[in-house]
Amino acid sequence: MPKIKDKYSHRDRLELILAGEEPDRYAASFWRHFYHKESSAKGTAEAMLDFQKEFDWDFMKINPRADYHIEDWGFKQKWSSSEFEKHAVLKYPVEKLADWDKIGPLSPNSPVLSEHLQVVSLIRKGIDRDLPILMTVFTPLAIAGRMVEDDNLLVEHIRNHPDKVHRALKSITETFVNFVQELRNAGADGIFFATTQWASSNLITWQEYEEFGIPYDLKVINAAQNDSLNLFHICSSNNYLSQLAKIDYNCRMYNWDGDDPTNPQLDKTYDLLEGKTLVGGVDQRGWLLKSEPVEIPLQMQRIKKFLDPRRVIIGPGCSIAPEVPRQHLKLIRENL
Repeated sequence: MPKIKDKYSHRDRLELILAGEEPDRYAASFWRHFYHKESSAKGTAEAMLDFQKEFDWDFMKINPRADYHIEDWGFKQKWSSSEFEKHAVLKYPVEKLADWDKIGPLSPNSPVLSEHLQVVSLIRKGIDRDLPILMTVFTPLAIAGRMVEDDNLLVEHIRNHPDKVHRALKSITETFVNFVQELRNAGADGIFFATTQWASSNLITWQEYEEFGIPYDLKVINAAQNDSLNLFHICSSNNYLSQLAKIDYNCRMYNWDGDDPTNPQLDKTYDLLEGKTLVGGVDQRGWLLKSEPVEIPLQMQRIKKFLDPRRVIIGPGCSIAPEVPRQHLKLIRENL
């Protein structure tokens, strides 16, 4: 889309909002998978750059293939050739309890991790320095959760074989501490730190997250420099946002699905997340996906009535579906 004339650059606008100051307009960013292009660094970078060129978001959240974190530990998949279909899983690294012992530390130079450092580097070279870019990194427990076919298997191992899980989490954490440090060298401004479904009472108790989540999370996020533009994404329904907000996660931005009735609403969390910038406001499974184009400007008027542009960057509560009409995104961008 043609670039809309703005008073501030993307980076300057973001810094104003992070400081709680009035921007020239609402900032916004959206992100999604491009399954048919994710099988290579070049394809992933091209998809991200094309999406940014089309919509001119205020920061780029790099959306790599979701399981890049675990491919070097033996995860296998068959690439999708469709923009709208996920890759087919062929093999999980952990199929039985003893498999956790095989999860040792990896180097950032491991084939798939180094491929994704290249993704960041290619994007940084292909975009103006004015645009902040964040690389997606899952929390260690979320990465362990990707290693099993059924979430309940990891839950069972957490409760009955905690030493095995802790040993694997230590290796995962060491791996991604080193990876996060290399991301800055590759050109990332920060990370999009995602819990997937694990910071939620749907799967484990808060006490279990305190033990198996937080200590490992903090080691990874603290490996990012203090001036990094880190974003903490707390996924799923029944999330632990209220508890996690009390812990210093070295993240300047927070994102979750505030349209899910089991989670806190964005405009009700200004005090809870004092000094932080909130990202969200758009119901990515509701009106963004299902409305008629004529309704999008009206929805934007509605959310702008209760979202403070000094506190909130407009975006989805999670990755948007590839099926979201591009016209809807265009209308959002035009109505910031």
